[in-house]
Amino acid sequence: MNQLFNKSIVDTLMQTALLFAIAIVVYFIYVLIYSWLWKRAGKTSGTFDDLLLKLFRSPLLIVIYLLLFNVFLYTAYKDLSFFSILLKIRNLAIVFTLTLLSLRVISATAYYLQLRYDLTNSDNLKARKNLTQLKVFKAIAVTLVVIIAIGAALMTFEQARKVGLSVLTSAGIMGIIVGFAAQKSLGMILAGIQLAITQPIRLDDLVIIEGEFGRIEEIQLTYVVMQIWDERRLILPVNWFLEKPFQNLTRSSASATGSIFLYLDYSFPVDSLRNVLPVMLKSDSNWDGRIAVVQVTDTKDRYKEVRILLSSDDSSKNWNLRTTIREKMIDFINSSYPDAFCKTRITQV
Repeated sequence: MNQLFNKSIVDTLMQTALLFAIAIVVYFIYVLIYSWLWKRAGKTSGTFDDLLLKLFRSPLLIVIYLLLFNVFLYTAYKDLSFFSILLKIRNLAIVFTLTLLSLRVISATAYYLQLRYDLTNSDNLKARKNLTQLKVFKAIAVTLVVIIAIGAALMTFEQARKVGLSVLTSAGIMGIIVGFAAQKSLGMILAGIQLAITQPIRLDDLVIIEGEFGRIEEIQLTYVVMQIWDERRLILPVNWFLEKPFQNLTRSSASATGSIFLYLDYSFPVDSLRNVLPVMLKSDSNWDGRIAVVQVTDTKDRYKEVRILLSSDDSSKNWNLRTTIREKMIDFINSSYPDAFCKTRITQV
């Protein structure tokens, strides 16, 4: 009996040693193949193949080891007393591996789709729309995969299955309590999904929120980050954009039209501005050539309001254009018509 027992232990130890030896050989072969593929990928112009090799390096090795362990599990360890424990470890390893592979597939898919859109173009409306949806739905997919993985891991344990069934049968009041407690979080997630579908904002949109001018830098499932013009960051919950008013300067197009207001005396000849404006715009690359209009838009008791409308490819260029033309217009009026700015007249009786 002792001889049989000792023989089984020796056989198990030898088979375990064989398993480790095969694992080491497989690792070195895998490293050689991976190094060769990495060199080949380095010679290509794109970066997607480099990302694939980086993302799937560890998961693929884990899959190979899992297959190897599964073979030895049913050939070498099937008759052992702790076979059931090894089986549970195998099942948990399968759940972990599938989760890791799913997350890497989501990341690779999102990166591949992201390469198709360029935010650096002046007319990037379609790119911003698709990237916004991609960002939000990636976060949703990752969340779902993690939740499913946790559930699958718990279901591998018999005790957890019994607890789950007992909780489900007596979850009336607890379900209501948890529902109320999670109402705000679930509302935020649903608001994030609605934001991705309706898209009142998109990535790289220029917006004015609470009097702050900035660009939408990041859209997550539950919050949005706006980069303010002075490099500060304004963090807002996603439902804020569905419940409160704000200005989106690039909602339908990246092109922008801006105004310059001058308050001038009634004696000032407005045609002089109409004549000099094309000369000022001719050498300015921020003007897109569409709109350049000078109009008298209002009259007051002491002055007339002159508005200059200018267009650009995007809001940033339009801002720079207006500041430049405003400065040139003031200099022109000061040098050519020094008494033209509005003044207070005192009449002696």
